[in-house]
Amino acid sequence: MHTDTEDGLKERCTALVAELGLGRSGDVKSVQPLPGGVASDIALVELPDRKICVKFALQQLKVADAWHAPIHRNLTEYKWLQAAAAIDPKASLKLLGHSSADNGFAMEYVAGDNVYLWKDATMARQADTGEAAVVGRVLAQIHAASVRPGFDRTPFENRDDFEALRLAPYFRTTADRHPDLSDRLNGLCDAFHEAPTVLVHGDVSPKNILFRDGYPILLDAECATLGDGAFDVAFCMSLLALGAVHHREIRNRQIEAILEMWDAYAALIDWDGARATEARVCAFLAALMLARIDGKSPVEYLTDQKQNAVRAIMLPLVAEPPARLGDFCDVLRGRIADL
Repeated sequence: MHTDTEDGLKERCTALVAELGLGRSGDVKSVQPLPGGVASDIALVELPDRKICVKFALQQLKVADAWHAPIHRNLTEYKWLQAAAAIDPKASLKLLGHSSADNGFAMEYVAGDNVYLWKDATMARQADTGEAAVVGRVLAQIHAASVRPGFDRTPFENRDDFEALRLAPYFRTTADRHPDLSDRLNGLCDAFHEAPTVLVHGDVSPKNILFRDGYPILLDAECATLGDGAFDVAFCMSLLALGAVHHREIRNRQIEAILEMWDAYAALIDWDGARATEARVCAFLAALMLARIDGKSPVEYLTDQKQNAVRAIMLPLVAEPPARLGDFCDVLRGRIADL
């Protein structure tokens, strides 16, 4: 049964296909909405000769709280994907065109026996098999390339957008709910811009990473900006850590994967000191784990008991984060052992 929303999505996809010269309006055989988080409408569009993926930014995100975001971020995402493809072609999808008029773009549709979504593997209780390390290496390559002469930073000079998409809904909302940590959490918002800046993806999550032939393709770069690369690393690690809380069967392996990700990333840092970056990763990691419980975008899979456990563990770590990820992981491993 079609809804008005689905019919509207089909009309937008059909118009985009025609605008970008990918086909005529009558060439669109079907439009199937795809899951893709809370910030966009995403669809699989079937044409006579191929299937493509189309994405449109939403102004009001699909969350319970009021959360508005600028829809021009769709172009920022497109520019991030272009930049990533130039740095590491294997880490990005083939892009098929962008529409500023409709805040949407088209890209290749990736599927097949050699493709899987990292989150799906984790939710199926499949332990990390090296994914975290290779993601860490790819992130470091992108961050490093973005500080070299000749890299065009202009499309990512959008501090206000990142405030609306990440800093306010994650850290400032959590600070409102934990006033005793307000200075620490709000201070991280300032720290994000004060560190040596690189091209930040902003949503490096297992739900946004496809693996094709064992190599990661990073998706959903709507939050892309210039800022502290430690945020990207910590964002991904926070989901690995919360997955460890959720899945006892793969708990120890997921915590080991956090350290492997750091080792792979740290080996390529040449824009800042590795030890200083590690300390910032720890601070962001504790805050992000708490924010995924008490911010505007809580994870959906933890029981109340496990949410309370994460909250109890992270409150003191936000107040006084360790400087080393090994120490952070030791605390986490010990505190969740009986969950």
